[in-house]
Formats: sequence, C-alpha cells, structure tokens
Amino acid sequence: MSFVLPTVPFRRWGRWALAGALLAALAGAAWWGWLRLGRAPDPREVYQIVKVQQGDIEDLVTATGTLQPRDYVDVGAQVSGQLQQIHVEVGSTVAKGDLLAEIDATVYAANVDARRALLRNQRATMVEREAQLRLAQIQYERQKNLMAADATTQEALQQAETALAAARAQIEALKAQIEQSESTLRADEANLRFSKIYAPMDGTVVSITARRGQTLNTNQSAPILMRIADLSTMTVQTQVSEADVSKLRLGMPAYFTILGGQGRRWHGELRKIEPTPTVTNNVVLYNALFDVPNPNQTLMTQMTAQVFFVVAAARDAVWVPAAAVTAPARRAAGESRPAAAGASHGPALTPVADGLPSRQALAAMTPDERRQALERLSSEQRQALRERHRAAGEPGAPRRGLVRVIDAQGRIEERSVELGVSNRVQVQVLSGLSVGEEVIAGERPARARGTERTSGPTSGPLGLGMPRR
Repeated sequence: MSFVLPTVPFRRWGRWALAGALLAALAGAAWWGWLRLGRAPDPREVYQIVKVQQGDIEDLVTATGTLQPRDYVDVGAQVSGQLQQIHVEVGSTVAKGDLLAEIDATVYAANVDARRALLRNQRATMVEREAQLRLAQIQYERQKNLMAADATTQEALQQAETALAAARAQIEALKAQIEQSESTLRADEANLRFSKIYAPMDGTVVSITARRGQTLNTNQSAPILMRIADLSTMTVQTQVSEADVSKLRLGMPAYFTILGGQGRRWHGELRKIEPTPTVTNNVVLYNALFDVPNPNQTLMTQMTAQVFFVVAAARDAVWVPAAAVTAPARRAAGESRPAAAGASHGPALTPVADGLPSRQALAAMTPDERRQALERLSSEQRQALRERHRAAGEPGAPRRGLVRVIDAQGRIEERSVELGVSNRVQVQVLSGLSVGEEVIAGERPARARGTERTSGPTSGPLGLGMPRR
C-alpha cells in the first residue's frame, strides 16, 4: 500500500519563501543605498582636515652666506729679495711682534754700511770746512782793522770778505749733504729691518701663499706672503636677493647653520647692508653682514652657511596652515580657490592695483620669473616697491581672514579670525580659534575620495562614516 503526499501546499510555501527573500534583499539594498547615497557626504572624506596647533612661528628671509674672519690682515713684503726663512705654518697662533719670515738682507746691510761710511766722511769734511771758516773770519777781521788804520787796500778787504762768505756757503752745503745722507741712511736701515717680517696683530695664520727660496719683487706689486686672522669673531657675508632685501633692517636677529653642524644654530644681529650690489647672471644681490662669536673656533674660514633673517616671530602661538585661511576680500569677489592668507608679513591679502607686483605674487614666482619681472621695472618703480615692502613689514592694523571649522556634529562653519605672524606655510591666529579644533585645509584628490568610498564605512571618533585604514 503506498502513501502519496500532496504537492500543492509545498509549492505555495516555496513561492512565499522566495518572495520573502527577494523582499529582504530589496530592503537591504535600499538601506545600503540610503546609507551610501542618501546621506550627506562626510566632510572628512571630501576635505583635508587639520587640527589647530600651538608652537613657534618665524617669518624668515633665507639666503646663502660665507664665513670670513671679522678682523684679518694680509701680511706682505715691503722689500725685494729672496725669501730665506718662513718661521710659521698654516694654523700657527702668533702674537703681535712675532717673527714670521726673513728676506735675504745682504744688499740692504751693504747699503747701510756704505751710507754710514759716506756720512762719516761728510762729517770729517765738515770739521775741515769749519776750520777754514774760522780762518776766513780771522783774515776778514785783520783786513778790516788794517783798513781802519789805512794800512791796506780796499781790494784786499773785499777779497777777505768774499772768502768768508764762500766758507760759510760751503758749510751750509755740507750740512745739507749730511742731512740727505742721514735721511738715506734711515731709509736703508728701514729696508734692512723690513727684511724681517713681524706679525702686525694677534691671531692665527690661515694661509701662506709664498714659499721658501721664492724671489719677491716689490717694484711691480706688493707680494702677499700670508694672512693672519682673529678667529674669535666671524663675519657672515650673506647675499640677499633684491626681492627680499627690503625686508631686512639693521639690528634684526639672524641665525645660520652649517654643513655637519648637526642642526646647531649660531645667532647674531644684522650689522650692515652694503648699498652696492653684485650682479650674477642678471640677478641683483646685496651683501648683508652680521657677526657671531667663535670662542672654540668651531667655525672656519670659507664655510658655507644657510642663513635665516628673522623678520617676525611668535612663540607658543596658535597656528593653522596657510592653506586653511582665505582672504575675505577675495571671497567676496567670487574667488572660490583658497588663498594662502598671510603668506607674507603685512597687508598682502588684497591684490596690488598700481602695476607693481605684490609680495604674494613675487613669492609665487620662480627665480627666473621674479628676475624678469623686476628687470621690467624702472629704477623708480623698484624703489617704490622696496618702500612698499618695507612699510608692509612694519606692524600695523590686525589682519583678518576666514577659516572653515568642522564642529562635533560634522557641520562646516565659516569663521572670521584675526591673523598675526605668517611664514607662507603657517599663520598665527590671534583670536577666533582654539587649539585642537579641526579646520579645512583644502579638498582631497578625487581619486582618494573614490577609493575611500568603496572601502565601506566604519565608526569614526565622532560617530560618522570614516574610511577604513
């Protein structure tokens, strides 16, 4: 006996199960689509978000410099001859008056001996001439007395008078010859002394350009034997471009680093700006000098220094990246691209309308573009540009800017802030922001946003969708 189950109820149950599965799949797809497409995009997926930080900010003018001793002297030879001895070497420490080198003094010693002998001969002749003068004086007095007694002739008296005058003239001529010989003797003795070269100052021998046995000729040029320098104080000779020299002022702080200095900074104050520039490849450069102490002689001559002149500085300042700040004037004009507000120190947030390039425009140029832009200006326009930049660097009214802040709920709030010191990368915020707040620094690349969206949502610190890492 066989038992057959009914098939119709089972078929109906299968259709209902299939319909329920399709409905559940559609509901899940709708929920996923609402999560991914229906809600507003997370600002953290669209924008680059940075936090407001606190630290030091410096507005700097950078340049390359060379180290030189502040006090040095090139020791040369004052007489010609063969260099017999050099008593020092490079690196020797010398005191003022120390013997450095000797030149062959044979000729100069012979000249001194000959001049002294001539002088002795002239002095002996002087004794003879003085005796003749006394004789001529006696004969003149005798003829004068005889003439008074009418015992001689007028001619004899005149001859005696003439002989007396001649004797006196010979004495005067011989005195002049003796003075000339004494002067020449002093010069010969000086040349003899110059054959020995002494240190003119305390210091260190930093270079020697002559060699023992070399013949020196001072008639054509003054030969340099060596250089002595005081290495206790060094001068940094810095070449600053024409676009930046207007930002410098005497007494402003400066520091530099050297290769191999392991990040150590040497500090000083700007002492001098030389008015005459040097032109290298059509680039106008001005020399700016400042001194630094060097007690341990760590700094050496001709070292290359990376120099930083501190135009303005703020310590423990609240700051944001310059890309996070925009200028209110530019946004009001309809510009949507964020501008680096405060990229220069001074009122450079608004464009310049008188034909002269702004500091922001110059900073955005390449060195060649900046050189070409400055070459197109006249000398009067260059001076006006320097005055404008100098005035822009002086403290004035506070500058304002706009930042976009993300609150705890993920909403974007545009906030006006007061700006301080800036260095083209960071901007000091005097008021309007607190440390730790999140601001928008720009948009993320489209490729990065697409990659993050396909990665699926995860729980972020604010309960919003965040990309998985």
